[in-house]
Amino acid sequence: QVQLVESGGGLVQAGGSLRLSCAASGRTFSTYGMGWFRQAPGKEREFVAAISWHGRNTYYVDSVKGRFTISKDNAKNTVYLQMNSLKPEGTAVYYCAADSLGLCATSPSPYDYWGQGTQVTVSS
Repeated sequence: QVQLVESGGGLVQAGGSLRLSCAASGRTFSTYGMGWFRQAPGKEREFVAAISWHGRNTYYVDSVKGRFTISKDNAKNTVYLQMNSLKPEGTAVYYCAADSLGLCATSPSPYDYWGQGTQVTVSS
């Protein structure tokens, strides 16, 4: 069993930056692939970024490439999402998720565990 707790959300002006953190419980964190998803009001949950268990493979949705960076610190059981040059359309609840197969899944279904989410609001 893995528990995930996100933090770091908040209100930021367009063009600003935030770093989201997702702290995981459990001794097998290093074997999990991790993903970030977001869900805006009235919309479906959307893939944002993913990282493989060893951290050597990463994937991003096209709309955040070059602005967001996902990273994984296995020693701290934490995955991060550095978000730069934020845009108002990035306003959403951001969720982290863990995949026990250790892959870089870009859809929600392979993920076994989910956090409760953290709100990010980008003002124009």
